[in-house]
Amino acid sequence: LATGPRQDNGIFYEIRTYDIKPAKMKEFLEMVNKHLHFRTAHSELVGFWYSELGVMNKVFHIWKYDNFAHRTAVRQALANDKDWQGKFLSVALPLIEKQHNEVAYLVPWCQLGKPPKEGGVYEWVTFQMKPGGPALWGEAFRAAINAHINTGYTKLIGVFHTEYGLLNTVHVLWWNESPDQRAAGRHRAHEDARVVAAVRDSVRFLESQQNALLIPLQCSPLK
Repeated sequence: LATGPRQDNGIFYEIRTYDIKPAKMKEFLEMVNKHLHFRTAHSELVGFWYSELGVMNKVFHIWKYDNFAHRTAVRQALANDKDWQGKFLSVALPLIEKQHNEVAYLVPWCQLGKPPKEGGVYEWVTFQMKPGGPALWGEAFRAAINAHINTGYTKLIGVFHTEYGLLNTVHVLWWNESPDQRAAGRHRAHEDARVVAAVRDSVRFLESQQNALLIPLQCSPLK
């Protein structure tokens, strides 16, 4: 997301979001917790969450792949996995209203992080930036992220920029101990001159922004 380090390996992340039928959300989450081990036997799951605020009846999950050949091999293996197909997929698909996926890379200046402890909440923030890519807005965006990190009220987990899907989209995943801790930190950040200055510079390149409060499932590696 900057004019500096380039992507030096093939690793990417597939971000999947599913809209679940409102009356079927509880059933879907129970199925995921019970049967997702059939899916994680084939490739690495980063995290699996359901939405609590911002959007309703939606689940988010992120999968890590070494390269596109790796993803192709995994998809072929899943198609031939009778447990996955029979015990989960065939039963789960009628519960889903819509599916969407994106391929994204971690920005070069960000390593995928972990929360300091289990039991918190996650915030998924999606920024739609102006066309032109990181050469146009990368440095300003990085400064805005760092300004929030420096306040100390929140923990950065990852910053992803899209390769397939809606381009010039950046997803930022944060962790907080609780919604109230997040709210208190946000209020302090709004009064921090460093944050105000960095955000004011970054929003020149911003077209839209949306966030969601996410709760990790029991089966999620990130809890």
